[in-house]
Amino acid sequence: MSEQKTTREQRRKQVQRKKQPKKPIKLWVKRIFISLILLGVIVAIAGGSLFAYYASTAPELDEQLLKDPISPKLLDANGEEFATVGSESREYVTYDEIPQMMEDAILSTEDARFYEHGGVDFLRLGKAVLANFTSGFGSQGASTLTQQVIKNSFLTNEKTLKRKAQEAYLAVQLERKYEKEEIFEMYFNKVLMSGRIYGFGTASQYFYGKELKDLTLDQMAVLAGMPQSPNNYNPFKNPDLAEKRKDIVLHLMNLHGKITDEEMKAAQAIPVEDSLLPEDQRVAKQGSKYDAFIDIVLDELEKNGDGEAISEGITIHTTLDPNAQEQVEKTLNSDMFPTEDIQSAVAVIDTKTGAIAAVGGGRNYGADRGFNFAQDMKTRSPGSTIKPLIDYGPAVEFLDWSSGHTIVDNQITYTGTEQVVRNFDGKYKGSMTMREALYNSRNVPAVKTLQEVGTKNAKEFINRFGIDIGNVTESSAIGGTSKSMSPIQMAGAYAAFGNNGIHTEPYAINKIVYRDGKTEKKYDHKTKPVMKDSTAYIVTDVLRDVLTKGTAKRAAISGLDVAGKSGTSNYSSQQMDEWNLPDSAFPDVWFAGYTTNYSITVWSGYPELKTPMTTNEERYLPQTIFKEVMSSISNGKSTERFSKPNSVVEATIEKGTSPLQLASEFTPDELKATELFVKGTEPTVVSEHFKQLELNTPSNLTVDFDEITSSATLSWDFEQPKDQEVDVQFEVSVAIDNGPSEVLQSTNQKGLIVQSLIPGSTYVFSVVAVSDEVRSEPASISLTLEGVVEEDLEIMEPIDPAPDENPADGNNGNGNNNGTETGNGNGNNNGNGNGNGDGNGGNPDGGENETPPEGTTNPDGSSNENTSPNP
Repeated sequence: MSEQKTTREQRRKQVQRKKQPKKPIKLWVKRIFISLILLGVIVAIAGGSLFAYYASTAPELDEQLLKDPISPKLLDANGEEFATVGSESREYVTYDEIPQMMEDAILSTEDARFYEHGGVDFLRLGKAVLANFTSGFGSQGASTLTQQVIKNSFLTNEKTLKRKAQEAYLAVQLERKYEKEEIFEMYFNKVLMSGRIYGFGTASQYFYGKELKDLTLDQMAVLAGMPQSPNNYNPFKNPDLAEKRKDIVLHLMNLHGKITDEEMKAAQAIPVEDSLLPEDQRVAKQGSKYDAFIDIVLDELEKNGDGEAISEGITIHTTLDPNAQEQVEKTLNSDMFPTEDIQSAVAVIDTKTGAIAAVGGGRNYGADRGFNFAQDMKTRSPGSTIKPLIDYGPAVEFLDWSSGHTIVDNQITYTGTEQVVRNFDGKYKGSMTMREALYNSRNVPAVKTLQEVGTKNAKEFINRFGIDIGNVTESSAIGGTSKSMSPIQMAGAYAAFGNNGIHTEPYAINKIVYRDGKTEKKYDHKTKPVMKDSTAYIVTDVLRDVLTKGTAKRAAISGLDVAGKSGTSNYSSQQMDEWNLPDSAFPDVWFAGYTTNYSITVWSGYPELKTPMTTNEERYLPQTIFKEVMSSISNGKSTERFSKPNSVVEATIEKGTSPLQLASEFTPDELKATELFVKGTEPTVVSEHFKQLELNTPSNLTVDFDEITSSATLSWDFEQPKDQEVDVQFEVSVAIDNGPSEVLQSTNQKGLIVQSLIPGSTYVFSVVAVSDEVRSEPASISLTLEGVVEEDLEIMEPIDPAPDENPADGNNGNGNNNGTETGNGNGNNNGNGNGNGDGNGGNPDGGENETPPEGTTNPDGSSNENTSPNP
């Protein structure tokens, strides 16, 4: 029983433990809910307090500021004010003058619930908050039209809680103080439209030359779409973007029931450019100083998200060099231009920093010019100025090419086609160095270089500069690109070659300071190495030669270390036929040059592509402009020379060797070249192609004496060195009666006639072969004459005597050529007598004659060593 009781007791306790209630889930949910409520209350209290604090620090509403834009100040690089933007006259339009369709277009795009909210649209705000949670704070705005008026009148453009709180508070205050129509009127006249254009009324006149009431639906849609991104949607500059934006506005108007489907489609079908005011009809206004540079500043503000900030009274610290800007404008407005309609653009960049010092947007550029050639032009072919950027720069960077790398300039076709690659002169010049190919701008070597580099590497290299030229093909090597680059971009890219391979994207703004004078925003300028310093210097050194012995001699500036590259584009055969152009036609000319201080790019051409240039005056215009600007802004300023880095070495090579070899002491001077190499890649093997020249001694030297004319005829043979063909001169000398040897004459013939020899004298003639500074051993022969006659030695012209010709028997004696010459040896110098010749006659002292040298007998067998018998 006890065991049974124990078991039951144990079971009871187990059941009790199983039935012991757990803490319910609802309790935890309740606790979490209460905690969240408490947290929300705390956050709300804190947020409300913070909002109240921010609101208390908000500025007072000022009606004048509400209605008039606050023009920003622009300061140059020296901190001096040079312009205020937007101070031009504006068209102020009252609410009653605003067409209903214009208002519908604006509200459909900017604030469809404008007449329903009280300054802040909480429904729109909720959507924006959700977007900001998913994409990050500031990714989507919820500003109403009222809030935009507040922001553009009193606050900064920065995306902070303080600004948003003050903006919301003041928007509610504005709605309480003013009617909706008054607020809309403020926005309508205050909003930035583009560049320095404020308000829809001004924009209507500027872009269409019309009053608002005369605008068509499509034109209203273009204007209504511009405030979101004023410069990007400028139809003069970016008609394609403006076209897309117009279609969006029309779609929104249709979505909100303001226009029908038919009206929307009809307006979308009208191209933006068809209804714009033609350029020649735009009314010129008095622009600010340096309008082309201001264009760059406004675009940079837009790019950095501060496009609307210019309505806030900001101060913009720019990079403008006023001296450089004035020189650029002076040059572009001078009378150096060959025609009235030709255009030019100039970009001046600080080589070391990338700061834009000056901009020439075009000739006589003003506030109303819509197209800035220095920045907006990105569709014209760069011609040969692209060669360092996608051909030779990558070849040095990726393949370690030296400036002496051998390339053959011969006829080739583009890969897979029958299209022949042609040079500008229609000729092919054979083997040459990379240096020669680049400074002479040969097209075939450029294409061959790109083929070796590879299009992938070439594209990757130029993309490092922030430049997109589209797909890279073999024709891109000489400027055949689907996209191009602006003069500002090109000047920035070339600056990297002059800055040891360091590139900074060109910029015009250092910082902006808001209206309070304390809050500022510094612009981050991206600086990065885009190539090795060895690549930068080797290319630079070659580009120096472009101005001294290449295609841009007119751009050279005395005393200034300048590197650069010219470029000329061509029309396609289809364009030549379609527009009936002459063979001499070309559309674009460029010059990009740089020193250690400045990088300048100049473009020239006609605004219409089909208007050609044909003359040399047009072809060399960029070089002339470059020289004028660069020499002026460099005057009085210290300009260092380009410095060779330790990663580059020099070596004197023998041109034409492959792989390159060092020149030997025997390499001809015209084949020697001192070139640059990436350290560690320079050649170490000395060429043996040219060995030490050894000239053979002239052979078979003979001399024939003509007693009648008292002349001697010398003749000899010569054998060229083995495996070499050299130019040889023969130096003929004579020594008389054991006197010093004197040169008679040098000749390229193998013979010489010496006249008026003096009887009674002994002559030793010598012949030496000479090529440059190399001399052979001499060949010698002697001739002894009898008797004394006071005459001078004369020399006739060199001849090639016939080997078998025997002039008059100069000996007239009986001696035989067997060593048994005759002569009595009577002590006089006449050699009288005809003895049987024992070899000792003819000397005054009766002694033995000197053994004659080998090969000194006359063709008839008589010996030259005997004294001449009496006549």
